Amino acid sequence: MVLVRFSLVFCLTFSALAAPDIRITAGLQKDQILQRDLEGLGQASLTGTTTGKKLNGKAVEARLIGSNGVVKDWQTVGQVQKQAWTAQIKGIPTGGPYRLEVRIEGLPGTAFVDDILVGDLWVLAGQSNMEGLGDLVEVQRPDPLVHSFDMADHWELAQEPLHTLVGAADRIHWRRNPQGEYERLTGAPLQQYIQERKKGAGLGLPFAVIMASRTGIPVGLIPCAHGGTSMEQWSPALRDQAGDSLYGSMYRRFMAVGGKVRGVLWYQGESDANAKSAREFERNFLAFVRAVRRDFREPDLPFYYVQIGRHINDTNTTEWNQIQEAQLKAESEIHNAGMVVSVDLSLDDGIHVSTPDLKRLGSRLADRVCHDLFPRLADYGELKPGPRPVGAFCRNGVLKVQFTGVNIRLEAPGRISGFSIHGADGKPVAAIYKAVVDPAEASTVLLFVTGKLPDKASVWYGFGKDPYCNLHDAEDFAVPVFGPLTIQNEPQQVILPTTP
Repeated sequence: MVLVRFSLVFCLTFSALAAPDIRITAGLQKDQILQRDLEGLGQASLTGTTTGKKLNGKAVEARLIGSNGVVKDWQTVGQVQKQAWTAQIKGIPTGGPYRLEVRIEGLPGTAFVDDILVGDLWVLAGQSNMEGLGDLVEVQRPDPLVHSFDMADHWELAQEPLHTLVGAADRIHWRRNPQGEYERLTGAPLQQYIQERKKGAGLGLPFAVIMASRTGIPVGLIPCAHGGTSMEQWSPALRDQAGDSLYGSMYRRFMAVGGKVRGVLWYQGESDANAKSAREFERNFLAFVRAVRRDFREPDLPFYYVQIGRHINDTNTTEWNQIQEAQLKAESEIHNAGMVVSVDLSLDDGIHVSTPDLKRLGSRLADRVCHDLFPRLADYGELKPGPRPVGAFCRNGVLKVQFTGVNIRLEAPGRISGFSIHGADGKPVAAIYKAVVDPAEASTVLLFVTGKLPDKASVWYGFGKDPYCNLHDAEDFAVPVFGPLTIQNEPQQVILPTTP
């Protein structure tokens, strides 16, 4: 039913703008961004109709026009069969915007699609912090190189809010009406909902604007997130339910934009912080990544995600930290993937990252992507992935917590906060009275402790659901939540005698 409406929209549009001899019915929209291939070229498959008779076998021709004139002149791209035609448009260079014109050989009329671009497409998926519930105040400004395939399946200039679930093409995103039935908002009720929104800022647009400004390459966003959803609700087993499941909706939209994207940005895990789901989270998350790569037909598809941050709530604390630890562990188990941290960021309510810090989070994701996918851009190839704990050693009342992946040095505004010592039973022990970056090793934190530590003690960073954490490196990559990390006794330095 969605495809029928899609075609009708194009028929009406182009019948008004083009001669009656040829019409484009599907395949490209105004403002669409096509995913470029390894050679930096985009392609599209078009379908259309013609009202002319006795045109069987006639060639369908196309040309591409940019801001400075013709980019690709008229060439045969398809053929008319029974007043219908299909065409393969290939070799569209990275950049744009372009106008694509289509005609039938020997006929004067043309149909066209304006403002086509070629660049990189990113899927935005997960739950509310990816959907975006930051306050709609001082939001990220749009950029002409960043477009969005909105949830109603229309390409447009990307602007906040990217996600409008109530007007989505897929039923899985709709609200229930008073009768308990799923109902899509359209027309005046939808416009009223949009005008009255107070929340909706996310990290996707800041990420995309930064990427476009750094690379000059257009960025297309595919919003697919839905607040309050669990890994179970994102099950790949539900792919064939299409718009009646989250995974199915994401897959359908992936196919609708051409079946090719640059990567996935994922932010989810809060809804799995419960006794039942936390134990299975890591396994389910890894299975999800494998399924996405299989179904998107790209075994090395880049996948970047956010470790969940804070929640102003004192229930399910253990499970919350289990999710964070599972996400940290998964980073080393997934190739072509990376994690960024949110525990040090401010909130706009009890659980959702604030609009200013969503921009900061988008920047962290852009840094990771630039390091991995654009290493020759500026000095991003030299950028390290951010601090990751590797060991904790205690000697003479000083606990050394060592990190790898640190850019230049660890630092914090004011007193370093976020570390805690725990006994074998997992309970916190009051022990730390000072924390500083090691003057001799800028990737190590020194924790000064009082008294004797209990046997089998461990160190945590970000314990609980609402810790105050402020440690990051010089490139603003934050230290992730971790724990328990077992504390070991540092061996005494052995000084060997000098050989005579």
